[in-house]
Amino acid sequence: MAMPTILVRRNEPELVVPAVPTPYEFKPLSDIDDQEGLRFYRSGIYLYRQSDAKAGADPAAVIRAALAEALVHYYPLAGRIREASPGRKLLVECTGEGAVFVAADADAALEELGDVMGPPVPCHGQFLCEPDGAYTGAAVVGRPLLFFQVTRMRCGGFVWGFQICHCLADAAGVVQFLTAVSEFARGVPGAPTVPPVWAREIFSARRLTQAIVRHHPEYEPVPDAGRDKVSPGDALVHRSFFFGRREVAALRALAPPELRTKSSRFDLIAAFMWRCRANALAYDAGDLVRVQFVVNARGRKGRSPAVPKGFYGNAFAFAVAESAAGELRRRPFGHALLLLVSAKVQAMEEGHLESVANLMVARGRPRFAVARTYVVSDITRSGLRDVDVGWGCAVYGGPATATLATFHLAGRNEAGEEGVLVPMRLPAPAMERLKLEVARGLGKTLAGAPSRVSLSEIGFAKL
Repeated sequence: MAMPTILVRRNEPELVVPAVPTPYEFKPLSDIDDQEGLRFYRSGIYLYRQSDAKAGADPAAVIRAALAEALVHYYPLAGRIREASPGRKLLVECTGEGAVFVAADADAALEELGDVMGPPVPCHGQFLCEPDGAYTGAAVVGRPLLFFQVTRMRCGGFVWGFQICHCLADAAGVVQFLTAVSEFARGVPGAPTVPPVWAREIFSARRLTQAIVRHHPEYEPVPDAGRDKVSPGDALVHRSFFFGRREVAALRALAPPELRTKSSRFDLIAAFMWRCRANALAYDAGDLVRVQFVVNARGRKGRSPAVPKGFYGNAFAFAVAESAAGELRRRPFGHALLLLVSAKVQAMEEGHLESVANLMVARGRPRFAVARTYVVSDITRSGLRDVDVGWGCAVYGGPATATLATFHLAGRNEAGEEGVLVPMRLPAPAMERLKLEVARGLGKTLAGAPSRVSLSEIGFAKL
C-alpha cells in the first residue's frame, strides 16, 4: 500500500527531569548490557484512538507528567552513559539531566495511517524524535538515554513514539518501564506496581577467572562473511507473514514425532522461516547459514542467581543454529527444527549467560555476527500491546520499523484471526521467492498440493 503523506509540526525538544531530586551516583552496566551489538536505540510506536472519557485532556501533557514521575523510580534513564578505559566498560552517570520530550501536532487523522498490524508504521519518521537507527556504537555515550514524542492527531487520537538505549533495557525491561509511565498517566497512586531493580551485578563477568566455558558462534563470523546475499544498504521491500492456528498446526504436523511436543510455537515458525529465507536468498550449497534468536533468563527455574522481579536490564543470550545452505535446502523441515531446538537447549544451560559475560570482558565486548544470519526474537508475550495511558489499549503497539532482524509479533490477519505476525525485509526478487517458499512449505499440509494454495489462503498479511 502507498504510504500516506502527513505534516507533523514539532515543538522544541525539552528535557524532562525526575519530578523530585534523585541520587547522583555511577551505576555500572552489566557485561551483557554493554556489548557492542546493544549500543543502539530501540524504537517503538503506540497508536491511540480518541476517548470520550478523556475529552479535553492533552495526551502530551499527561504523558510528560507521567514520565517525570516514572523517572523518579527509573532515575538512571535520566542520566548519561560514560565509557571507562581500558576495557570499554559502560557506566551510567545518574545526573538527573532528564529524557528528551517532544510534543507535536499532525494534520491527519489516525485512520489515514491505515490498519497498522506490524512494522514499518507508516510515516514512522514523523513520530520519532530522532532518525531511527541514527545513533549506534560510541554515539550512545553522553547522549540522552530516552526520547518520547507525543503527536496529537486531527481526529483526537494520538501517536506516542519512543526511543530507548538498548544498553539500559531489553524488551521486557522496556515494557516494565512503559507500564510504570502508563500507571502514573492513569493516576495510579504511589510507586509503580512492579518496583524497578538494578542488580546488574548478576550478569557481570567473574573477575577471577573470566572463563569462557561455552561455545559462542554468535560472536564468530561465518567463513567468507563478505559474500552475503543481502545487506541493510540494499533496496529492500517489506512483507509480513501470518501464522494462525492452522499454520502452526501444519508446521507441528511436519515436525518429527519426537519434536512435536517439545517445540514451542516460536520454535516451529522460526525454524520454518529460517529455511524458507535461506532458500529464497539462494545461498550456495556450501555456504554456512544461521538462525540467531533470543533466549530469556527471566523466570527460569533453578537458575542461580535468579533474575529478580523488577529487573529491567538485558537478561538474555543469543542462541545460534547453523547449517550448510545445501543441507538446509535438501533435508526436510525437521532438520532445521532439530538444529534450532538443540541450540535453544544449549543456550539455556546453567552458566551459559555467565560465559557470555566473561567473553565480553576477555574479547573487548564484540558485536554479534549477522552475515548470512536470520536474527529473530519473540515479543508476542512481552505485553507491549497492553500499555494503557488512560485512552484504552492501543490500536497498535510495537516496533516502529522492520530491519533484516525481525520479531514475532502478536497480531491478526485480514479476517481478524489472532496469531503471529513475522515482518520480513528482503530485496524484491528474494521476497517473491520467499512467498513461494512459504506457500510450498505449508501447502502440502493445508491443501494437499502447493498449486491449490493461494497466498491469501495460507495467511499472508498485507502492510
